[in-house]
Amino acid sequence: MKKRERHRLLQELIKENIIEKQEDFVRILEEKGIEVTQATISRDIKELQLVKVPSQIGGYQYSLPPDIQYDTSKKLERLFKDAFVSMDTQDCFLLVRTIPGNAFALGSLIDNSNFDSVFGAISGDDTVLIICRSNEEALHLKNHFIQLI
Repeated sequence: MKKRERHRLLQELIKENIIEKQEDFVRILEEKGIEVTQATISRDIKELQLVKVPSQIGGYQYSLPPDIQYDTSKKLERLFKDAFVSMDTQDCFLLVRTIPGNAFALGSLIDNSNFDSVFGAISGDDTVLIICRSNEEALHLKNHFIQLI
């Protein structure tokens, strides 16, 4: 299982279960047939910036950090203003070029923004390829991003 898929699964597990320890993540994932080490879960917790909050049943449980639960539109707008270089469409594809080192963050924000028109985004160091569901939606998304700049 790739890291991105595992991160999304961990976020879902937190929403559906009371996870008190790293071992709880390992156990639940093993029950789902996914082999993972406690060390991997520890790194994932740091990368996802999970926090422990008081549990309703006593003790503490893992939770998503507050800013992951907020709207990503302001972060997206700020990143476009700070790092945008160019943008173009071809069919249902939208290619966004950024200042080197910013495309991965942009791709992640686009994925987390849950745009209905976006099928997925692939990021490199300075380029994000956004795959839209149609040619028209690619043009609409391009116009939306232009307004952010």
